[in-house]
Amino acid sequence: MAAVCAETDRREASSALVTADWLAACRRMVDGQREVFAAAPSIAERTVYEGIGEGGDRALAIDRRCEDIVFRELEAVHADGNAFTAISEERGEVGFDAAESEVRVVIDPIDGSLNARRTIPSHCLSIAVAGGGSMADVEFGYVYDFGASEEFVATRGDGAQLNGRPIRAEGPGHGIEVVGLESAEPGWILPAVERLRDRAFRVRSIGAIAITLAYVAAGRLDGMLTARVCRSVDAAGGQLIAREAGAWVEFEDLDLAHTLLGLDARYRLAAGLDPDVLAVMLEAQAQAG
Repeated sequence: MAAVCAETDRREASSALVTADWLAACRRMVDGQREVFAAAPSIAERTVYEGIGEGGDRALAIDRRCEDIVFRELEAVHADGNAFTAISEERGEVGFDAAESEVRVVIDPIDGSLNARRTIPSHCLSIAVAGGGSMADVEFGYVYDFGASEEFVATRGDGAQLNGRPIRAEGPGHGIEVVGLESAEPGWILPAVERLRDRAFRVRSIGAIAITLAYVAAGRLDGMLTARVCRSVDAAGGQLIAREAGAWVEFEDLDLAHTLLGLDARYRLAAGLDPDVLAVMLEAQAQAG
């Protein structure tokens, strides 16, 4: 009974986190980031670096500006009485009265930074809000694709939406027609592509893990895989959107409750419209890298 009560308390605490208007906050983040991109429209303007982010990669100036916008909104959410820990690619872990709450806000200000730098339109803001420290605890997922002006949203137990309309992870039923392949360095992907020979009709590499997961959620892709490990910030929001739409998602062979949200967490990720597609993605992934 104690365990049941503890789980009930945890669920009540985590469900309380979605009472904050996270959707409105995310939309304000998007509006602010649009201004950042408009102010730096050229490749040269976007290829300006500002040190190394906490995630270990060189940080673009536009990454920093977009993250500043995100944290401005997080400060407003905190001022409304919400406590949480923010986990961001550039700043790392930042506490907002974190000792009072298990809530995590997992942020990738620009998923698809290379695309954004080269002015390729497919890049996104990815936000996940969780009631604990694992992928299983994610309650709210948000992915905004700036190239297509598409907003993907999911709340745990309530399904997934694209621009306000419900979506399901359902393709045309023609076998494995289109596969999304991320972390697409040629040497990493060649063995995976070879494994997909005669099993998938076409491969697409979008260049943003969160968008690729959202495309599986919408049935645009039959499956996806990363050729190398990805970070929690890349996948936390998108994986909830995919799962709420009915897709199957796997981080290596880990249970979601053991797939942690910390910035140092690294996992290979695969997803499919059904278990059979997921199995093919995992077979191809095992050959990658």
